[in-house]
Amino acid sequence: MTHLEEYLKREQVEYRRIIHSRAYTAQKTAAYAHISGKEIAKTVMIKIDGRLCMAVIPASGSLDTRALKEASGAKEVRLATEPEFKDNFPDCEVGAMPPFGNLYNMDVFVSTELTQDPFISFNACNHSELIQISYKNYQRLYHLRRYACRQNTHLRLVNSVFGGFASLAIGTF
Repeated sequence: MTHLEEYLKREQVEYRRIIHSRAYTAQKTAAYAHISGKEIAKTVMIKIDGRLCMAVIPASGSLDTRALKEASGAKEVRLATEPEFKDNFPDCEVGAMPPFGNLYNMDVFVSTELTQDPFISFNACNHSELIQISYKNYQRLYHLRRYACRQNTHLRLVNSVFGGFASLAIGTF
């Protein structure tokens, strides 16, 4: 049992394990698992003012670091390089991190796009398995709050992942 599964069991979260062909991109994972790309959470590693964080966006989405910088008031937001983050996830294959920063002592920024489906699926620490849980359970684990930020000239609600771990979430989709 992985660290992630132990955590979900301890928190009494029902989950479904989905086995699929080995895939190294979130879109391929979605195709192989026969799940919509907007239901699969892609964990993107970022650096915010030098601090390693996770951005969680739909597989079909991309992250707008400029919008995140503006909304967070950070001086610098950029994608993290593999050497900057790989050692923080000893129980995961590189690039297969689940969207639970609390397990790795880092902030998590979650897109509201993921709130539109009843389930959220994410890598189970490897490139050939997903774990699927209800979005309500994911939200319960993080005590999500809402904030607004400007994105593509629209005012858009985004989730703030709390529980002592993050301050806001943003993405471009």
